[in-house]
Amino acid sequence: MKDSYAQIVNSSVGKKVAGALGLPQPVELRRYEPHQDLLKDRKVLVVGGQSVDGLADKLLNWGLEVRRHPETNTRYGAIIADFTEAEKPGDLQKGALTVGAALRSLGSSGRVIVLGRSTEGIESPNAAEITATQAGVVGFMRSLAHEMRKGATCNQLNLSPELRPDDESVEGPLRFLLSARSAYVSGQPVNVEPAKPHTVDPETPVSGQVAVVTGAARGIGEAIVRRLHDDGASIILVDVPAAGEALSRVANSVGGLALQLDITQDDAGARIAEAAKKHFGRLDIVIHNAGITRDKMLANMDEAKWGSVLTVNLAAQLAMNRQLLDSGALGPNPRVVSLASTSGIAGNRGQTNYGASKAGIIGMVSALAVDFAQAGGTINAVAPGFIETEMTKAMPTVTREVARRLNSMQQGGKPEDVAQAVGFLASNAAAGINGQTLRVCGQSMVGA
Repeated sequence: MKDSYAQIVNSSVGKKVAGALGLPQPVELRRYEPHQDLLKDRKVLVVGGQSVDGLADKLLNWGLEVRRHPETNTRYGAIIADFTEAEKPGDLQKGALTVGAALRSLGSSGRVIVLGRSTEGIESPNAAEITATQAGVVGFMRSLAHEMRKGATCNQLNLSPELRPDDESVEGPLRFLLSARSAYVSGQPVNVEPAKPHTVDPETPVSGQVAVVTGAARGIGEAIVRRLHDDGASIILVDVPAAGEALSRVANSVGGLALQLDITQDDAGARIAEAAKKHFGRLDIVIHNAGITRDKMLANMDEAKWGSVLTVNLAAQLAMNRQLLDSGALGPNPRVVSLASTSGIAGNRGQTNYGASKAGIIGMVSALAVDFAQAGGTINAVAPGFIETEMTKAMPTVTREVARRLNSMQQGGKPEDVAQAVGFLASNAAAGINGQTLRVCGQSMVGA
């Protein structure tokens, strides 16, 4: 959907007016295109001590130009700051202020990546001080993300105690956050754990994989189908019989298999597993995208509106996941990605049923992480914020404009932004990420 306001304020006259009045001035984001450079500007400032020497060497091997200290008259494509060894509050100052001194040299669509340390289960006499300090790193990152300009983003990778910044498990998440694939992701901490090394082609990260996408006939589901297809996967597209014509159109365009199926049927997971085994021999990727809204203030909510949303959005996924785990159809490294929502994090007026279902998704992926790890895989969720779809197009104009601007990027995301995050989590590049929810919301103030 066209963002007329953004077009106006990016005209020569509009820029002057918006600047004088202090109005939001969203810029066009640098989004992924095949074979584009990882960064718009190749110079990367790596802030930290010897702990990031190996990472600096890796970035050089990626064809980037690495700087270890801020330089004058230099434009950086990214700044990477290491706080993994920070154990007391005083350890934050030098790195934070070094990043601050270089910020004005960060180019448009630049990236700031903060490296922190996960403290879950930490055993140390100074556990409280270390935990508080690392929590401070997250607060620093989130606040810095609000200060990004010109389409730049700021995110954090929290490394488990066993990982070094140059570990192979860190490589995939780091490349995703540096790249244009994460154009609408900002202010997000992502935990990374050790994982079995995988060779992943950045251009075709799911090459040779077999994926199923529910709710595939239109909107975000269709965008996910096209992303996974372009990234190398074979697709089974699932949607309700009523969407059969649209489903066939999308399936034919990507050479996929269309499966008309109501996911609330008791045997939906088993039928998907059966189709995958029959046509492809196995199933590697499961994308739970299908969902519905039946908005109503709780005082006016009836059983049908409440029950249908919880059944489609949550209960069906729980049943399908169990059936798929028991089916024997999953490949050796199954990846499951569910669509949550920022409404499941912050709640939303008139969406008690929807918010409950999406919060349930976040709980589900956290609870099932151990089960999928034992199966050699992962399960994660993506929580979109305001995305330009037919559904948001139907919102009242004022409400839509407020929702668009209420994030650090001052604009709505595109279905492709969600699809890119889903594609990343569905790939072996994200093998070290499990049980988490990644927000794709431009650092929305809602639930921030």
